[in-house]
Amino acid sequence: MILQTDIKVFQELGIDIKKIEHQIENFKTGFPFVNLLKPAVFKDGITIFDTQQIEQYSNIFEENIRNRKVMKFVPASGAASRMFQNLFSFREKFKGEDKDIQAFENDKSFNSVYKFITEIKKFAFYNDLKEIMAANQLKIEECIQNRDYNNIINYLLDEKGLAYGSLPKGLLKFHHYADSSRTAIEEHLVEAAIYTKNADNISSIHFTLSPEHIERFIAHINSVKEIYEKKFNVLFDISYSVQKSSTDTVAVDLNNEFFRDVDGKLLFRPGGHGALIENLNDLKGDIVFIKNIDNIVPDKLKDQTYLYKKVIGGYLLSLQHNIFQYLHLLEKEDVENEKLDEIIIYSNQFLMISFPENFDTFSQKDKIHYLYNRLNRPIRICGMVKNEGEPGGGPFWVMNSKGESSLQIVESSQININNTVQNKIYKAATHFNPVDLVCGVKNYKGDVFDLNEFIDPSTGFISIKSKDGRNLKAQELPGLWNGAMAEWISIFIEVPIITFNPVKTINDLLRVEHQ
Repeated sequence: MILQTDIKVFQELGIDIKKIEHQIENFKTGFPFVNLLKPAVFKDGITIFDTQQIEQYSNIFEENIRNRKVMKFVPASGAASRMFQNLFSFREKFKGEDKDIQAFENDKSFNSVYKFITEIKKFAFYNDLKEIMAANQLKIEECIQNRDYNNIINYLLDEKGLAYGSLPKGLLKFHHYADSSRTAIEEHLVEAAIYTKNADNISSIHFTLSPEHIERFIAHINSVKEIYEKKFNVLFDISYSVQKSSTDTVAVDLNNEFFRDVDGKLLFRPGGHGALIENLNDLKGDIVFIKNIDNIVPDKLKDQTYLYKKVIGGYLLSLQHNIFQYLHLLEKEDVENEKLDEIIIYSNQFLMISFPENFDTFSQKDKIHYLYNRLNRPIRICGMVKNEGEPGGGPFWVMNSKGESSLQIVESSQININNTVQNKIYKAATHFNPVDLVCGVKNYKGDVFDLNEFIDPSTGFISIKSKDGRNLKAQELPGLWNGAMAEWISIFIEVPIITFNPVKTINDLLRVEHQ
């Protein structure tokens, strides 16, 4: 039951009551699994460029980008606490007893606490940790010798030390250089300086943040910005946003009734990263690169990253040029049959647009309207790497509720793996998406698309959570690069695995790519 006081809360959050009613209905009916048709593979959904094409599209980007507003969009609101899960768990259990020491020394796997402790000097934050412990009359070497591992972990994670356990990933030091160490934020500034710089030497980058981290985030950027502006002869145009409260979703109990606290107040939860489509929608860039905060490399590996950013950016510009020409023709509704056939073939071969089985029976006018509708959409080029067992969404051909076949990035949670056919298709995937996208968000007239018009609302997700010892259902919006972009023109390009180096656990920073 919706109370009068609830309506006031909805209004304060900017949430339409119809949206709440729709969320309740989703809880009752659930979200359908996606209908996989087949995996996207080379020559059937995934394009691989040869050396000549790589040079061609990189040059197109270089030649055309100076007079366009290129932006980098970095989702950076997530806390880093999950990176340290094994350290949190270890210090709860480790009491310094013989059995604890034996368990510590027996597990020498890559993500083990043993590896973290024995190779601690390799971390970019080591000197900071050593310094703050020394200020409290503690030496890391002595703590290791005395098997006082918890003290080291405490000073890394807690407020009395570096407070890494409560900071966002962007504020953690990732890489060590001869003269300094860089946080993830700093590495993104360096990247942006190279491939988003316009004719006025302005480089634009947008971070999405959590409200509780904004102050520290901005303070850090202000302390380092000038260093990189001088180093790369660039002026940074840095903007920030937080996830809008209007994208929060209401929680329910297991009977699909509003979940209320002891005071009768409704519980709202963030809508997941899919809510960031609203933040992306507010940007006014011509071209927007999207990259996760933790997928960043040190300078020694950046050349490959830069090259493939320019390649997918140049390919986007090339496709846009042709799409916009076709849309100007289609808008007039007077297209000769020969030209119409050319547009159909191009749409199928280069834009991966599938047509209805009865498309040939359409009148010329209906074909023109269909093509205009399918081409007049935002476009994204998605880098895809070969599947080597890393977690992440994969590229598939999917049938939507309208009976249309299209390329989509699909997460495992969207797939009914208990269905033999669907599971077989899922396991046949050859690539996965490292979340390396470049987006064209303006139409052929130069106007910004309303990205909310291109979301597939049926691709949300429901999970079981708990609060105050009570179970509840939480609802996440369609993922940012999944259902939130379902109706976009999507192109999948293979990029080298070296361009994908995420930091999911603290020990990932010990990988050779991050050293």
